[in-house]
Amino acid sequence: MPAPPRRGVSDPRGMLDAMARNTAGKAANDDLLAPVTLAVGQEELLLDRAVQEVVAAARAADADTDVRDLAPDALQPGTLAELTSPSLFAERKVVIVRNAQDLSADTIKDVKGYLGAPAEEITLVLLHAGGAKGKGLLDAARKAGAREVACPKMTKPADRLAFVRQEFRSTRRSVTPEACQALVDAIGSDLRELASACAQLVADVEGTIDEAVVARYYTGRAEASSFTVADRAVEGRAAEALEALRWAMATGVAPVLITSALAQGVRSIGKLASAPRGARPGDLARELGMPPWKIDRVRQQMRGWSADGVAAALRAVAEADAGVKGGGDDPEYALEKAVVAVARAARSRS
Repeated sequence: MPAPPRRGVSDPRGMLDAMARNTAGKAANDDLLAPVTLAVGQEELLLDRAVQEVVAAARAADADTDVRDLAPDALQPGTLAELTSPSLFAERKVVIVRNAQDLSADTIKDVKGYLGAPAEEITLVLLHAGGAKGKGLLDAARKAGAREVACPKMTKPADRLAFVRQEFRSTRRSVTPEACQALVDAIGSDLRELASACAQLVADVEGTIDEAVVARYYTGRAEASSFTVADRAVEGRAAEALEALRWAMATGVAPVLITSALAQGVRSIGKLASAPRGARPGDLARELGMPPWKIDRVRQQMRGWSADGVAAALRAVAEADAGVKGGGDDPEYALEKAVVAVARAARSRS
């Protein structure tokens, strides 16, 4: 089996566009050395990349750039004025303020004052979670014309799939849709792990990256993924689904991810079953919000399903979801029961 992934190297249309800006280091203003950069969101990987891009650009312009990376409690009233005061040697400087929403009221006043007249040769990078806390600072930075980078938390599988596609696109590598989905299924929700996996595949594999390549590198994790459990269950393969479930539980896959994958799989069956017959995959993909390749996969999985079966499966998954979130004493039993119910529903038409 290949070596484990090396660390370090690294659709909804609106989300994909936002990620394209982030991974390429672009926003409405493309000047990485703009006086103020505002990175907004809670996705740590994207926030770190926004910082790294600015620092790299500053050091490309001046190898001796002084970088100051500060937590909120390190930026006291008056500190920003000291950091941005003119230097005898006119050195370039990058001042990074993390969790800017947590700054004290007096320090926020200092930062707002600075935004009106930023110093030359200094780039201020404000990392802000984007919520209601500290919104006045967020609004002030935007009003001052700060370069803004969106760093949204990617909680939906579709967002992570779009992220993986963009990772490969940014390296100009050819990858199949099935390979992107297989990688998300195998790795899960950790964006750093996904970025690392993409980087390893780009570095190690020549030619097009397809599903077989992903399986070769990540087969153990793929077999343990929540989506493998769901795929086997909606196909009516109860024994294989239970085996995948036990493997997933043994390797630490969170029960809630499994119920989520089961619900997604059953809902996809229901959506496609109620869609107009004879429609082309591309048209269905737009209407149902699925990639065309997934339409073909769900079409194969939905054989044997009936409307009553979909309803029964959704009820079973809902009960399991409540069980794993504290409504029951044995989450594993709740999942096994749901998997069996879904597999049985997959044969309801026969």
